[in-house]
Amino acid sequence: MEIGFVSSNPFKIAEAKAIFENSGIHIRPYKFKIEEIQTLDVENLVKDKLLKAFSKVGRPLFVEHTGLYIPALNNFPGGLTQIFWDSLQADLFAKIIGNLDNPEAIAITKIAYCDGRKIHICQGQISGIITKEPRGNRDFQWDCVFIPKGKDKTFSELGEEKNMISMRKLALEELKKIILQ
Repeated sequence: MEIGFVSSNPFKIAEAKAIFENSGIHIRPYKFKIEEIQTLDVENLVKDKLLKAFSKVGRPLFVEHTGLYIPALNNFPGGLTQIFWDSLQADLFAKIIGNLDNPEAIAITKIAYCDGRKIHICQGQISGIITKEPRGNRDFQWDCVFIPKGKDKTFSELGEEKNMISMRKLALEELKKIILQ
């Protein structure tokens, strides 16, 4: 079975392919960017993104959005994580968030999937902390500043091990169950 994944992010595409490997589901990437609505309501964000993607592709597909929720900042930036990250980048992000009294962060991935008849929303989340300084490869946005709970390395430093525990894996596992029903 083949389903589409609309994302312009090659790291997200690679993670999805690795997580779906040997499942009988083939991920067909559609590498284009969808203009996202700017909102803290991530469920509306992914539904809007899904409808835009489906209108272009016209076949079963999914989109995703991952955000960081910082309890010390009333769960900001959430749905606005990309804008926040793009403005601050790794060093300033780590300096500001990593030095809070409580540098805890919750990483949440929401996936919206349309099979042509129905929309499904899946979610995965993982808690962790933001480091005071970036660690590891900086290519995949905030992976270099997020240490998942129970680990002593950032997602960047974990490498492929990240795919075993990440919020995206949890959301994709939920999606896999829906698809294989």
